[in-house]
Amino acid sequence: MPSKYPLFDRSRLLIKPLAERVHDLQLDRWLTRGQAPDLAEFSHPELATLAARLSAARRQGAARLLILGAHLLRAGQNSNIIELLEGGWFTHVATNGAGAIHDYELARIGATTESVARYIRSGEFGLWRETGELNEVIREAAREELGLGENVGRHIENSAYPYKHLSVFAAAYRLSVPATVHAGIGYDILHEHPNCDGAALGAASYRDFLIFARSVEALEGGVVVSFGSAIMAPEVYLKALAMARNVAHQQGRVIRHFATAVFDLVPIQGDIHHELPKTDPGYYFRPHKTMLVRTVADGGESFYFCGDHRVTFPALCKAVREVAA
Repeated sequence: MPSKYPLFDRSRLLIKPLAERVHDLQLDRWLTRGQAPDLAEFSHPELATLAARLSAARRQGAARLLILGAHLLRAGQNSNIIELLEGGWFTHVATNGAGAIHDYELARIGATTESVARYIRSGEFGLWRETGELNEVIREAAREELGLGENVGRHIENSAYPYKHLSVFAAAYRLSVPATVHAGIGYDILHEHPNCDGAALGAASYRDFLIFARSVEALEGGVVVSFGSAIMAPEVYLKALAMARNVAHQQGRVIRHFATAVFDLVPIQGDIHHELPKTDPGYYFRPHKTMLVRTVADGGESFYFCGDHRVTFPALCKAVREVAA
């Protein structure tokens, strides 16, 4: 039986071209490789240690996972991310649906990001024709049993988009580095569009979760680096780690000796290696309790770097270059 509740009829929507949208971020936002950011340089005594852990994991062939929220891309870091992928510093890139959207829009038109405040008033927010075409890429991924991020990368890499050299997804596809998209239904502007297929989205994104979980199986001796994802990163990582440890335990292996690093803007009070009490609002900041405490409590180590992504990611790149020199 169909639902007894009425559905929103998406055929009534007016979808406009991206050429009519005012973009908050243009190409001049994106840093070139090695370009100094436009803010004070970031420094932290443990950056060199994290770079050393990445270097050791690379030598051992252990997993090096980069999990990012879309804000790292909006901070103009695409070229720096691609440089680290090309150098073999990360074996997996994971992001949310917004990350795929920003990467795709940037590659296609050299701009991204609309003003929510401006377009929500007129009911135009998110309803842009070219962006909605990503739904067809997702359908194709589900039909061909590809990962969502894999097919986004393939699509951009094989396109004639003028700025595809800035696409993290295209670079990952070209380098055969898994790039996965961990989408939540109703989270992204793609889900507003009449051509959004929830079943295809679920199938392709769930395949990405399984690809991610497979990467986590190689985490012993490895590193997880999370940039600015307060919910997706810790939650997806937590479930994948549980699955990987379940299998490892049956095989007589352990996944305990690895490092996690969180880069975010949220100040953490007290010792980052201990949970805050539940009476403290900071207790509910999942990257802290999940990534910095609970999952490394039996043999791992963790690092926290508080600062603007515009300066912290270039600082990580610099530390990696120095340890490789």
